[in-house]
Amino acid sequence: MTTTNAQIPFSEPPWLNNLPTPIFKATHKKFQAAIRPLLQKILHDNAIEWETAETIPPHVFDEFAAAGLLPCALPAPLDVKLLKSLGITHLPGPTPVEEFDALHGIIFSDEMSRSGLAGPGGSLTTGIAFGVPPIIKFGSDEVKQRFLPDFLTGKKRACIAITEPDAGSDVANISTTAEKSADGKYYIVNGTKKWITNAIWSHHATMAVRTGAPGSGASGISLLIVPLLSHPGVTMRRLRVSGQISAGTTYISLEDVRVPVQNLLGKEGHGMSYIMTNFNHERLAIAVGATRSARVALSSAFEYVLAREAFGKALIEQPVVRHRLAKAGALLESQWAWIEQFAFQLTQMERDVAERELGGMTALLKAQAGMVLKECADTAVLLFGGNGYTRSGRGHIAEMIWREVPGVRIPGGSEDVMLDLAIRQLVKLYKGKTKQLQKLTGKGKL
Repeated sequence: MTTTNAQIPFSEPPWLNNLPTPIFKATHKKFQAAIRPLLQKILHDNAIEWETAETIPPHVFDEFAAAGLLPCALPAPLDVKLLKSLGITHLPGPTPVEEFDALHGIIFSDEMSRSGLAGPGGSLTTGIAFGVPPIIKFGSDEVKQRFLPDFLTGKKRACIAITEPDAGSDVANISTTAEKSADGKYYIVNGTKKWITNAIWSHHATMAVRTGAPGSGASGISLLIVPLLSHPGVTMRRLRVSGQISAGTTYISLEDVRVPVQNLLGKEGHGMSYIMTNFNHERLAIAVGATRSARVALSSAFEYVLAREAFGKALIEQPVVRHRLAKAGALLESQWAWIEQFAFQLTQMERDVAERELGGMTALLKAQAGMVLKECADTAVLLFGGNGYTRSGRGHIAEMIWREVPGVRIPGGSEDVMLDLAIRQLVKLYKGKTKQLQKLTGKGKL
C-alpha cells in the first residue's frame, strides 16, 4: 500500500532515510533490503503478541533457520571454509559468505530489533551468536565436525552459559566445577548457572567451568561444551524477568553431569581469555539492538505527539515536548554514528588487532547504548503520559521497551563494570604503546 506520509523523524538511521553514506556499499544495501521483509514476516508481525505471551512458537526458529538467517548472527568475518562445507555459500541478498563483514553484522542486529523488543529476536539468535563462536574459534577439528553442522543449520540449539547466582560481571569468581573422572574420560560438572538466555531450548551450552583449584581465579577457568536437554544430572527452569521475557532466560542446575573430555574448547585454564574475546561480539550486538529499541521508543513517541492534542493544540507545539525530543534524538543519532564508525573500523582491522585495540571501547559502546536507551524510553513514557504506563493501547510499546532497559544495562557486563573496564583497557593500551615508543627512541619513562 502506498503511503502519503514521510517517515516519522528518528524512525530510521540516516542511511535508510535516503541520506548519503560513506560507509554502506551496494552489498550492504542489498543485504538489508533482502532481510527486512524476511524478518517482518517471520518475526516482527507477531513480535509484540509473542512477547506478551512470554514465548515464541517453536516453528518460528525452524522458519528462521530455513531462511538461511542463522549464520548472520555470527561475528564477521565468517569461517567461509566451514560454511561452504555445509553447503552454505550465500546469505540473503544474495550475499556471498566471503563478503559478509561487520557492517552486514550491525545491519542484521538492527533489523532483528525493529519491533523495539529484544526478547523475540533474542529467542532466535542469542545462542548461535554467543554460544557458537567459541566453538568455531577454539574447538578442535573433531569438536567442530561433531557440533557445528547441527548448530549452524538449526537442527540443534546452543547457548552461552557463564553467569552464576553469585558471579555475574565478576566472571573470574565462577564456582561451577569440572573435575576429571577417575578414568580421565569425563569431566564431572557440578554447580549452577543463572540468567542463561535460550538455555531452556538448548541441546548444549558453551559453559564456563572451574577446572583449576578453588581460589585459582581467572587462571582456573576453562570452556566446556556441556549437554543440557534431557541429559542426566541437568535440570532447567524458566526465570521470569522484567523484560525480554520471550528470550527464554533460564536457571540451570548441574549435578554430577558427565561430559566427555573431548568437549573441552582449547586448553584448560585458558577459558577467561576465550570469554573476553567472545564478549566483544556480544557487546556490539547488544549495543546495536538497544539503539534500535531506543529508536522505536522515540519515534513512536514522536508520532504520538504529532497527533495528540492537549490544552487546545497538538503536543508537538509545546516547547517542552520538542526539547525532550531534541535531547533524546541527539543522543540517539550520536550513538548510531558511533556504531557505524565502530563497525567500519572492524572491517579495516585484523580480528586480533581489533580485539586488542577496540576491546575497551566495545565495553564503552555497550554501556553508552544502555544510557541512550534509558533516555529515549523515559522520554517516550513521559510523552505518552498515562498511555506509556499502560500494558495495552497506543503507548504499550513504550511501556514494554521501558521494562527492557535493565536488560541492556546489566547483561553482557553491567554498566558500571563496563565503564571501569573501558578506562582500564585504555590505560593498559596507553602504557603498552608508551613502552614500545620508549624502546624505539631509547628514552626513559615519560
